[in-house]
Amino acid sequence: MRLLNNSFIFFALFAISCNGSSQTGFKSDVAIAFYNVENFFDTLDNPHKIDNDFTPEGKYHYGQRVYEQKLHNIATVVQSMDNGKSPAIIGLAEVENATVLRDLARQPELRRSAYKYVWYDGPDIRGINVALMYNPDYFHMLGSQPLNVDLSSIQKRSLTRDVLYVRGVLAGDTVHILVNHWPSRRGGVAKSNPKRAIAARVNKAVVDGILEQNPNARIIVMGDFNDNPDDPSLTKVLQSSGKVPASRSHKLYNPFAKLYSDGLGTEVYRHVWNLFDQIIISSGMLQTDSKLKFESANIYKPKFIQETYKGHVGEPHRSFKGSHWIKGYSDHYPVVIYCTAN
Repeated sequence: MRLLNNSFIFFALFAISCNGSSQTGFKSDVAIAFYNVENFFDTLDNPHKIDNDFTPEGKYHYGQRVYEQKLHNIATVVQSMDNGKSPAIIGLAEVENATVLRDLARQPELRRSAYKYVWYDGPDIRGINVALMYNPDYFHMLGSQPLNVDLSSIQKRSLTRDVLYVRGVLAGDTVHILVNHWPSRRGGVAKSNPKRAIAARVNKAVVDGILEQNPNARIIVMGDFNDNPDDPSLTKVLQSSGKVPASRSHKLYNPFAKLYSDGLGTEVYRHVWNLFDQIIISSGMLQTDSKLKFESANIYKPKFIQETYKGHVGEPHRSFKGSHWIKGYSDHYPVVIYCTAN
């Protein structure tokens, strides 16, 4: 399993030691979001990936009209997230390529944020990847790297979606961000559990390495984990929970554990809510003297992205019903955390 190389270690240590920023006297609320944007493809066939369904001639008749509406829809959601200000940082899942990110950043709703993005072409056979978009007024990137999730110990096809690791300065404070989309539950929860445990170990190795260098480091682990906050991959392997960890602890705080225990979720499967989409943080973001301090978390579900169809009222208004485009957004709700920055 590839985790750390020399360049990674260099950039990680540099990021840990860097506490400065060109921004001075900055004080604001900072929104950090994650959104699984459901099959966000361009219209072109990639001969190296299985993306034929999302072309004009494919199963979903995914032509330019559909693509442009999808761009507009996702941009509308992102722009509306932080009281119309847009998040400082947003992790994305199910993004095909840099073309999609470039076109999304150019949408009228998002031009004011001047989003930049980080994306790597990963090994997923369908061609969907994770990405990070950020507003350069808030975030200065120091480095990034894709981390392989190697499944060769349990199955023939060795690689699944990469973890995206990004280091930078957010509103004057150094942060480490891991963006995830863990293996699905296809084939059943029990059969697929070991895959998500491996993905969790990739994250845990990075988290532990950073905290060994700086126990107060600000770390954000976000993604569609395809597991709920109380599942073993998150509680036992990643060692996250809804309990606030002790200062300088290697355990992580999951603010979405409480929301899940309250019966809330971000996606529905057979009328059962799951809260697969989460943003998990290190204890360094809970300290009173932190420049970037966690304040609150929520599931973002304004009425305009909710389904109104009988029997599905309140569920995410997804892009397609079967293979028919229904002008929707995603089959997941986004999640957001809010921090104060001084």
